[in-house]
Amino acid sequence: MKKNLLLLLIIAFYSFTTPEEIVTVSGKITNTENKTIRIKGEMFDKEIKLKPDGSFSENLPLQYDGIYKIETTKNSIPVYLAKDSKLVLSTDDANLNSTLKFTGKGSVENQYLAKKQLITSAISDEELYKLNENEFLKKLQEIKNSINTLYLKTKFTDADFKVKEARSIHYLEQKHLFFYKAFASARGDKVSEKYPKFDQTIDMDNDSDFLFSNEYQGIVLYKFYENIKGDGGVDFVTAKNAIPEIKALKSQSIKNHLIENSANDINIKNLNYAKIYQEFLSITNDPIIKQTLTANYNATNALQPGNPSPKFDYENQKGGKTSLENLKGKYIYIDLWATWCSPCREQFPFLQKVEEQYKGKNIEFVAISLDAIKDHSKWSKFVSEKQLSGIQLLADKEFESKFIKDYGIHEIPIFILLDPNGNIVSARAPKPSDPKLIDLLNSLKI
Repeated sequence: MKKNLLLLLIIAFYSFTTPEEIVTVSGKITNTENKTIRIKGEMFDKEIKLKPDGSFSENLPLQYDGIYKIETTKNSIPVYLAKDSKLVLSTDDANLNSTLKFTGKGSVENQYLAKKQLITSAISDEELYKLNENEFLKKLQEIKNSINTLYLKTKFTDADFKVKEARSIHYLEQKHLFFYKAFASARGDKVSEKYPKFDQTIDMDNDSDFLFSNEYQGIVLYKFYENIKGDGGVDFVTAKNAIPEIKALKSQSIKNHLIENSANDINIKNLNYAKIYQEFLSITNDPIIKQTLTANYNATNALQPGNPSPKFDYENQKGGKTSLENLKGKYIYIDLWATWCSPCREQFPFLQKVEEQYKGKNIEFVAISLDAIKDHSKWSKFVSEKQLSGIQLLADKEFESKFIKDYGIHEIPIFILLDPNGNIVSARAPKPSDPKLIDLLNSLKI
């Protein structure tokens, strides 16, 4: 199942200037799970080990003034770092909102961001967009008024931050207006004639604002795809559908994020993955994104027909474990599915017909469920009640299972065909309802 494009637009906020400066960040973060934090920014990602008491002090070589993230396993804290910052923070990771405090150079801007986050997090976007139009507009005005009040009473020490933040408040309002209308349309509703119009004067190719404002990022990335046609005329589009348009952008930061969000376009299902890989490499200047693209490219190459298949060794619903090695000597048709996946379940009747047609032939039908381990009993009961045939296995870590990751799988159902030696015939085989599956199996003289 394809993931909603909106989920791909959940990204961090940053800002930008040059040249490189050494910025000091220190403080104390207690009750972290692994005594480790990460500081992230545009083309910047540093892991920091905390001392036993949670304290730390780092001199960071940063290439721009702007908003970064300090991440723990539980929380993400936006922080503003400028070339003359000497920021000190303290918080309890188990109770972030009530304990987060900043001191030192840059503390005014960061305390503002912390208070702003309390305002914006009081209601989730999901809850906000479920409101009817009048309630939504009223709530949005309340949020904007609260932020404006906070903004006006804050005595900022950084003039550049103050100017950019004023625009970011406007972008926050426009983002919600835009996405509420999109969500309403998706559920079959229409906004009224009185609904506020989106600000069409917003520059959709502004590098500085993109790197400063999360709200601006959300608008720009979604608006970029509005006029891009997807494969086969579908609504879902990615960077591979818009390479000329991406290259035409002035903002390198926007280019980078568009490529980053579409790194999974480099996969075995994409017949042009090698060409797309080279195009993506030529567009981005971010070494971290290039590493991801190259890893995906190498992994995709490994899935070409004739190559050895990644291995699995999973629990069998009938007891014990079954590995790929146990099944060598026969062709193997693998169905990757889950009990919660309706498109997966739609394939069951077709799969049963294929299994019946090839009963007694040199082929095993293997179903690997991506249900969570905590849903083990649900999976086992489902298999029994639906009388699913073939070899029924349960992956060990859902989509994070090594076998699943090695095959570059991000959506299901997916079908894989292996030969008797455990080599790949097709890493993306036709589904049971596709007549091409029978053509493929017959061509192998199974």
